[in-house]
Amino acid sequence: MAEIRLDNVVKKFGNVIAINNVSFEIEDREFLVMLGPSGCGKTTTLRSIAGLEHPQEGDIFIGPRRVNTLAPADRDIAFVFQFYALYPHLSVQNNIAFPLKAAKVEPTEIKKRVINVAQMLRIEHILDRKPSVLSGGEMQRVAIGRSMVRRPKAFLMDEPMSNLDAKLRVDMRSELKSLQQQLGTTTVYVTHDQVEAMSMADRIAIMDKGQLQQIGKPTDVYNWPKNLFVAGFMGNPAMNLLPCCFESASQQLKIEHTNFAIKLTRNHLDLIRPSTSENLVFGIRPEHISLSTTSITSGLKAKVHLVEPLGSANIVDIVLGQVSADQFVLLRVRTHPSIVPKSGETVWIQIDPKKIHIFDRSTTLVLSETA
Repeated sequence: MAEIRLDNVVKKFGNVIAINNVSFEIEDREFLVMLGPSGCGKTTTLRSIAGLEHPQEGDIFIGPRRVNTLAPADRDIAFVFQFYALYPHLSVQNNIAFPLKAAKVEPTEIKKRVINVAQMLRIEHILDRKPSVLSGGEMQRVAIGRSMVRRPKAFLMDEPMSNLDAKLRVDMRSELKSLQQQLGTTTVYVTHDQVEAMSMADRIAIMDKGQLQQIGKPTDVYNWPKNLFVAGFMGNPAMNLLPCCFESASQQLKIEHTNFAIKLTRNHLDLIRPSTSENLVFGIRPEHISLSTTSITSGLKAKVHLVEPLGSANIVDIVLGQVSADQFVLLRVRTHPSIVPKSGETVWIQIDPKKIHIFDRSTTLVLSETA
């Protein structure tokens, strides 16, 4: 097993900067998920760790060894691709055994390792089958088994579950997390799916436009986003982010294009006052807003725009104001499934002041954490 470290890594394709001065460290036995939208640089970063791409600047270490000039075969890592890349003419058993045969491992040791891996992945019954008759989940297990059998220092996985159906992905998430904990192998996992990231990772590294935006435990990046990108990317539905300005006279945040003002806690006020910016962004997650169909004291009165029933909850869009004839200022609220207001109905909302986030509009950085 090994630690992995990136120091000021830069990778360019022509004039396009795919990785822009990225630095972070992955601890031994850690499960790190690299998360971000398509084109953010996460796969290029993974391929650079593997040796499939070569950065123009910076250093990559696997354990104590700098690996910039090492060939992929000499880095002692295993790569699981998005497309399983199984040999169609070989049985499952021979697919799993292939890297050991290439390394000229003794046949008895190969057989022992293949059986051991097959038992861990619960695929003993398909060892004699060819890939053409396997399901998506079975092919995924075979691809993972082929990487496991080598007993590498680290696993690198590039969206390995993106081709599976929704139910199978849920099953594979828990299986893969359990397997990683059992093996204790350092794992770097790339995905654009935040549910995968939140449910599997020890830590999440969020990337955008080639830059590392934030790295931390799943609950930390969700509850304490450091900038507008992370706040808007994490969560489904995402955090409500509304342009606002701070009114010093009333000590409130005035939401633009609305008659609504948000009362702030003392902690928020202490953090806002040193700021030179008056143009701010107010952030609140949908689950941190209470909604009532009857009048409540200190509640904000508004109208319902749209309701999305999800079964376990309802997502209610509330109209706070209007920018133009066809553009509304909306606030999304997650409610209990028993609360089902109708479009156009008047409702009252309360915002938990301790869950408010405030961002500087010009720098996009957070001004105040939840207080």
